[in-house]
Amino acid sequence: MAPRPSLAESVRAGRRAVRVTVSAAAGFYPAAYLLDQPVTAVYALFTPIALGVLSPLPGSGRGRAVTVLGALPAAAALAALGTALAVGTWPAVAGMLLVAFGLTFGAVCGPRPAGTAPGLQLFYILACFPPFAPQTLPQRLAGIAVGGLLLALCESAVLPDPPEPSYRVRVADVLDLAARSATALTRTAGAEPGAGGRLRGAGRELRFSRLPAGARPTGAGRGDRALAQAGSATRRLVDQLAALCEMPRATADTASQDLLRGVAVVCGGTARSLRHKRRTAGPELIEEMIAQFLVSRDAVPAGRADRPHELLRRQSTVLTIAVSAVTVRTAVALAYGGRRPVHGLPREQFWYARLSTVRLFAVRLSGNLTRRSVVFQNAMRTALGLALARLVAGSLDLSHGFWVLLAVLTLGRTTAGATWSSVRAAVVGTLAGALAAGLLLVEAGAATEVYACLLVPMMLVAFTVGPLEGPAWAQGLFTLVVSVAFAQIAPVTWRLAEMRVVDVLTGSAVGLLCGVLAWPFGARAETRRSMGALLCAAAPLVRVTADATTGRGGPGRGGDAAGRTLRLARHRLRIAEGAYAQYRTEPSASAPGTEPDYLAVLNFGSRVLVGAHWLPRTDQVHELPVAARHWLREATAEVEAATVRAAHFPPGGVRVRLTPPPSLTSTAAPDVVSLLSDMEVWLDALSADLRVGAAHRTARSAAPAAADRPS
Repeated sequence: MAPRPSLAESVRAGRRAVRVTVSAAAGFYPAAYLLDQPVTAVYALFTPIALGVLSPLPGSGRGRAVTVLGALPAAAALAALGTALAVGTWPAVAGMLLVAFGLTFGAVCGPRPAGTAPGLQLFYILACFPPFAPQTLPQRLAGIAVGGLLLALCESAVLPDPPEPSYRVRVADVLDLAARSATALTRTAGAEPGAGGRLRGAGRELRFSRLPAGARPTGAGRGDRALAQAGSATRRLVDQLAALCEMPRATADTASQDLLRGVAVVCGGTARSLRHKRRTAGPELIEEMIAQFLVSRDAVPAGRADRPHELLRRQSTVLTIAVSAVTVRTAVALAYGGRRPVHGLPREQFWYARLSTVRLFAVRLSGNLTRRSVVFQNAMRTALGLALARLVAGSLDLSHGFWVLLAVLTLGRTTAGATWSSVRAAVVGTLAGALAAGLLLVEAGAATEVYACLLVPMMLVAFTVGPLEGPAWAQGLFTLVVSVAFAQIAPVTWRLAEMRVVDVLTGSAVGLLCGVLAWPFGARAETRRSMGALLCAAAPLVRVTADATTGRGGPGRGGDAAGRTLRLARHRLRIAEGAYAQYRTEPSASAPGTEPDYLAVLNFGSRVLVGAHWLPRTDQVHELPVAARHWLREATAEVEAATVRAAHFPPGGVRVRLTPPPSLTSTAAPDVVSLLSDMEVWLDALSADLRVGAAHRTARSAAPAAADRPS
């Protein structure tokens, strides 16, 4: 049984219903009764419904108003296109195929295109049906303009929802916590009890699954990319700080103390820049402190006592914290500083820094233009379903045939099982709504004033209850709304309700057919496949990174094989993130205990990329003792082989057998000892992710919500 909506969800739905009802009624009644413009009235009615109910617009009231205003030119263009292509069934079908694919596929560019896509499709759907009446285009455009402007006004002025904290403010709050924790670690008393748990909890709150859609920086532009990277680096930073809080304190580790103070300063300054959306300086300060740290920790004269293993691991952890701070600082500088070169930093990590906005959008679209992308699959499924529905409605000459397409648009899901469930509920609701509408039309007859009085309260109830209670209530109540609305436009009989039932049944059958034939299992199979592809792409990158630390090549050098390996792993990570985000929104058909921990696989991919970017920069040592080189080769080979095994998700998971690095004599160079420690910490973390990711977790541990994307 689906969980009952919370009080907050009910209040939000009620506010949204009031805004949509007020804007729809304010446009519909004057056009229908004062101006006697039925076409304008229909479009003034459906525009708020399309952009206020059918489209889950993200953001605050003012932000949604801006989105509505920005969508009006596209709505007008689609209405004009539909009006022109209504000349025949086949032109309308071809236009529906292109429009549906373009709008659905364009959703990959960010939350606003994703939010407006369903509503924008309705404008083409309404206009592409007979009669072919190009002379009514001015009335249609007038209705769209009136309805859109009224909805934008209501979104910003009528019962606006309280603003949600933006992602940048959330990141700033976590950075402030990180600054306080880093400062506490430099004091004699050390971190407070429970500091590690608080840090990890704060990091989890930055997962996209914990955020409303409007707060997720998932756009293709530089600002959203940089802010998303800053958030993921902040999560890594607080997780690493939490691990440091739980390590034994070192009595004489001045180098780490100084670097932690620098991290605290950088985190605090970056948080202030985020809050005020202020252009910030680059990461030069923390970069200089990292360079000093590397010199200080290796400034151990030969012949002195070896550094304890615990101290080496602590210093390696502090270094990873500082590297994450560099990433956060650089990403924030790019988010609010525009296009700029990234000097002295891994260019591949900040590859978007100098690209134009057009190029960034092209990269996002071309990267998902593959049949392995769930965005591409959803776009194809939606386009084929709507085009087939338009063909069926046109061929059978169904009255109010746009209801057929509306049923496909609103009832289609990403899995065949979910589509069948929504269709069953919708059919029951439509039958009940049609029965009630038929009785009303019979009893009221031609009494238009009755329908005029009932429209507003019916819209309030339908737009409040429908989104909360599911397809049955939504379809049943919407049947009443459209029946009452069309009864005021032209004379109708009880057969209007019958037409509604026939159209919804036809649309349900088309939607269900497409759901069965086009990727019926949704993202489940694709997620498993993309996670395996990610592991296969990341496996050789472990060896490439180890080679780079010993001066035998490195990832990211132009078009060489290592650079191609790095770019392939990054591409596979993005595809896997998209598949996982959709997968977490779908009902799982897996038996309890058989689902791999895909989030750990994504964490593994991110960790491999971070190591590939930074380890060769901080630890490059060309001359290694034989024992050290042998250990490094054996350890990386073991992790690489385990990664390949994990790509097949064996039932028993994978085991990674890493031996500690060799205990070198005091005559070994200090930088060699530091390199081995840094590599050990990195490989241990990768091994832990592999053990968790390849294992099949229980139903309880499979509970995290949708859209966790550690980018």
